[in-house]
Order: sequence, then C-alpha cells, then structure tokens
Amino acid sequence: MAAAESQPRFGQSVKGLLSDKVGSCSGDVIALTRQVLKGSRSQELLGQAARNMVIQEDAILHSEDSLRKMSIITTHLQYQQEAIQKNVEHSKNLQDQLRHLLK
Repeated sequence: MAAAESQPRFGQSVKGLLSDKVGSCSGDVIALTRQVLKGSRSQELLGQAARNMVIQEDAILHSEDSLRKMSIITTHLQYQQEAIQKNVEHSKNLQDQLRHLLK
C-alpha cells in the first residue's frame, strides 16, 4: 500500500515541477519578446538616424553649391564696381576737360 500512496505524491511532485518549468519558460519567452522588441526599436532609430544623415548631407551639399555661386557673384560684382569706379574717374576727367574748353 505504501507503493500506491507514493504514486500520487510522485505525480503531484512531477506536476508541480512541470508547472514551475512552464512558468519559468513563460518568463523566458516574455523576456525574449521584450528583447526582440527593443532590437526592433533600435533598428527603427538607426534607420531614422541614417535617413536624417542623408537629408543633412543633401542640405550641406546644397549649401556648398550656393556658397560657390555666391562667391562667383561676388567676384562679378567686384569687377563691375571696379569698372564703375573707372568710368566715374573718366567722367570726372571729361567734365574737367569740358569746363576747361568752355572757359
């Protein structure tokens, strides 16, 4: 009869161990799911950062192009200023000559 009584205890013991193992595995699955979600979020953030870098690089290249164009325009304006100054000096000389002739 002792063997008959030990059989239910053994069954309950195995059920208890099995229940503990299932609980432990469930916790592990939950932890693994959280880790996968964190990894997924990290990938999203890295992707967004990469897209932002491309946008910034494009803006930098556009700014560089604009600065190059402004430099060319500045050079042309300097040439025009010099030409205007020469014409003003030449015009003063002509005015002086006209005054001298009209006297």
